[in-house]
Amino acid sequence: MHLLVTNCNTTASMTEEIVAGARAAASPGTTVTGLTPAWGPESAEGWLDSYLSAAAVLDTLRRYEGQCDAVVMAGFGEHGREGARELLGVPVVDITEAAAHLACLLGRRYAVITTLDRARGQIEDSLHTAGVFTNCSAVLGTGLGVLELGDDERTLDAFVAAAERAKESGAEVLVLGCAGMTGLQRAVGDKLGLPVVDGVAAAVKLAESLVSLGLTTSKAGGYAAPLPKRRLWGPPGA
Repeated sequence: MHLLVTNCNTTASMTEEIVAGARAAASPGTTVTGLTPAWGPESAEGWLDSYLSAAAVLDTLRRYEGQCDAVVMAGFGEHGREGARELLGVPVVDITEAAAHLACLLGRRYAVITTLDRARGQIEDSLHTAGVFTNCSAVLGTGLGVLELGDDERTLDAFVAAAERAKESGAEVLVLGCAGMTGLQRAVGDKLGLPVVDGVAAAVKLAESLVSLGLTTSKAGGYAAPLPKRRLWGPPGA
């Protein structure tokens, strides 16, 4: 089985971290290829970045049609998953949706802990669109930017502080609200006394399950293949 895991930004070092987390979660025999968009924002933090990221990710994925068994979109709360499901003939699993679905199997209420507060609206909208927002007790920011997550000690401290607020909101499960937090659940799960769901790992396992079951995106309605027409992709000269 071959999975494509696409970063939502142009920071290659973050792609490497995401791919490492995906490979750690993948089953034996599953190969993982990481994709970094050739253009777009270096980190996705806000509506403008998110829409630019979505276009760049779709531009990247279209070049790999027919070259994988499933796609994992590793941008938490970012746009583009519906377009990717139209574009591709294989299962497309978004880490936001995957993490929330698994969290709902582990407790009655879950909370998302993300980076900056400005990302909360996008994440809430994404969860609502996916039909899993009802079980969300809170979406909380740590105050850290995406590119600051490389500082492991600072990230852990900020996550734990936000987790305390999440527990006060009634959360029984925590969700890592950024692909750059991949791997953090191993460091904080026991300390917090709550299950912690990593979106990248969740998406990988769900993607594998869909492929193993022979299931893919329905083309009967909303995710039907795009209408044939001329489309100009990417920035000029791309």
